[in-house]
Amino acid sequence: MHTSPLDGAVGTPASQRDRAASASGTAFDPAQLRSATLASSVGSALEYYDFYIFGLATALVFAPLFFQPFGDAKVIASFATFGIAYVARPLGGLLFGYVGDRWGRKVVLLTTILLMGSASFLIGLLPTYREIGALAPILLVALRILQGLGAGAEQAGATTLISEVAPAPRRGFFAALPFVGIQLGTLLGAGTFALLGLAQPQLVQDWLWRVPFLASFILIAVALVIRLKLKETPVFQELEKHKEVAKNPVGAVWRTSRGAVLKGIGIRMAENGNSSIYSAVTVSFLGTIAFFKDDKTLGPTSLLVAAGVAAVGVVFFGWLSDRVGRVAVYRYGALFQAVIAIPAFYLLTLGQPWLVLLVIAIGTGIGVQSMLGPQCALLPEMFGSTHRFTGVALSREISAMIASGLVPVLIAALLEATHNSWLVLAGFSLVLSLITFATTFAVRETKGRDLTLLEDGA
Repeated sequence: MHTSPLDGAVGTPASQRDRAASASGTAFDPAQLRSATLASSVGSALEYYDFYIFGLATALVFAPLFFQPFGDAKVIASFATFGIAYVARPLGGLLFGYVGDRWGRKVVLLTTILLMGSASFLIGLLPTYREIGALAPILLVALRILQGLGAGAEQAGATTLISEVAPAPRRGFFAALPFVGIQLGTLLGAGTFALLGLAQPQLVQDWLWRVPFLASFILIAVALVIRLKLKETPVFQELEKHKEVAKNPVGAVWRTSRGAVLKGIGIRMAENGNSSIYSAVTVSFLGTIAFFKDDKTLGPTSLLVAAGVAAVGVVFFGWLSDRVGRVAVYRYGALFQAVIAIPAFYLLTLGQPWLVLLVIAIGTGIGVQSMLGPQCALLPEMFGSTHRFTGVALSREISAMIASGLVPVLIAALLEATHNSWLVLAGFSLVLSLITFATTFAVRETKGRDLTLLEDGA
């Protein structure tokens, strides 16, 4: 007889033994791992392609095209639109986390890719303020919210899927592999805008900015074809087999896993916040420096370089976490990010393009990835199998709402108030890094954990 997981309870010792014995008898399926890795990678590529083209468009074109009546505050309004997706993401995480724990991981991954990709495509078709007035920014905000709802479960789904399919001794390495898709999406997004920077500015303002959004249709089609062939994870199959699928995973998280969610939020602050600071916010900040004011390619080019470094970095740090532990790698990554915060943003003000490339490559490619690498396996390992998707989604998206949604808006406002002082960026980067560094001391090591267990591992 099994104890019901609906109240977040752990199964009886006998049921735990039955489940462990059943899971251990399930042969590792390399084909399923390859399929899951590819499906997650393409989804990550689409999400971060959307993320970067919207972020770069926010910094470069949305303010004059959609927020013209806001005058001097149009940049703040533009960044507020960028940030509104992060308000929607926890709602998406809650909704699709429930679906993923209740009906399986695959159905969520199909739904989110359609939602994100369709919203991006439609942004490329939007009329501007000059054409339809106030309706233009309203529609832009609405589509950004839809992007946020889809993105609210995309990465949670990717990490949960791969972690539940990968062999435990190498889970950190395999769980990090799909996040190379993040760098591919960054390369595609930043590369597209780097090319746009070579075109006449008026041409970009007139219609060329639409092309990156319309091109997202290609990634949607590829991702859908791949994800339709996915099989459900062995962990979820075990829950179905033992009739332990939670009827109310959100309730289970609320009753038993609030502490784990808070820890998940804390460890993500530095990784997620600094990712936004070094990308969208810094690209906008460079335009306020006299040396770079007329250089429209430096920001996107620096993101291209950083993405190349990050593609190697995320997998390396995931691999390293399989050897020395998730928490140790994470802790020293947060400390590294804190140490470089002040000198890094000061160097941006010296007017040397090569220093901009170096700072963003190190901050994004090493600092951020030293936390993202171990995080890919750590977050799923922190939660029990009946409510894992919901727990991971809430941890990721509440932190994203704060660190990548609210923080860029606050930075934009403070930059305006301080006449673009670099200390604003440095200060936020430092504080976020110290929050994560402190949180790592509250998180237990989870390396190699049995993911069929019902109880949390945090």
